[in-house]
Amino acid sequence: MTELLWRLGAQDLVVGTDTTSTHPEAALRTTKVGYMRQLSAEGLLALRPTVVLGTDEAGPPAVLQQLTQAGVPLLLAKADHSVAELMNKLSLAGQASGRQPQALALKAELTERLGQVAQAVAAQAADRKARGARAPRVLFVMCHGGRPQSAGSGTAAHAMLLLAGAHNAMATGAGYKALSAESVVQAQPDIIVTTHDSIVVSGGEDGFWRHPGLALTPAARQRRLVTMDAMALLGFGPRLPEVLMALHRAVS
Repeated sequence: MTELLWRLGAQDLVVGTDTTSTHPEAALRTTKVGYMRQLSAEGLLALRPTVVLGTDEAGPPAVLQQLTQAGVPLLLAKADHSVAELMNKLSLAGQASGRQPQALALKAELTERLGQVAQAVAAQAADRKARGARAPRVLFVMCHGGRPQSAGSGTAAHAMLLLAGAHNAMATGAGYKALSAESVVQAQPDIIVTTHDSIVVSGGEDGFWRHPGLALTPAARQRRLVTMDAMALLGFGPRLPEVLMALHRAVS
């Protein structure tokens, strides 16, 4: 949502952001109100916002109720990890900032670019079918602190892999699960996708490959590791078309 406000030229209206708002760089210099799931009513109200933008993942619920009781409108998009989520965010950002014409223009641009990605994915799927080949099995691993986790169905990572034309090697499970050697070896991923932060936390690529089971996969034998910016990959913001195309090419 923060990125969308910047893209609409409404950055001067932003009085604060949560800690996941790391792009563009200027967003890092805004007043921070904490992590989006652990907000404080006092901190938010101190900024005297006329509207609060976010997704329905924001919370806790008691804080949202306090904001409503204080008369602050909440515009929260449903986070269902879809193109529709992006478009809903864009509509709400345009509404809140009074930049509906710019929002409509950006929506048209993003729709066209996402269509180009979908065409590329469909063309490759048709080519694979003609050759009797399968989509690559891809494992998403995130390690931003604590134990590394893999992404199953119902996650943003799962949705991105599907949109990019890949098969999620952990699709039979739901949500994020602690990475186990047994599940990784059973999944036999051809490619591993992770985030830049996960590589840093792991102490570099060599350290990353030492996470449970990863060294015993086809991906490790071919050293097929794709790293991307976490919010670009999982945030379903205005960078979605370019990130999807990059992911599609990387897992082809």
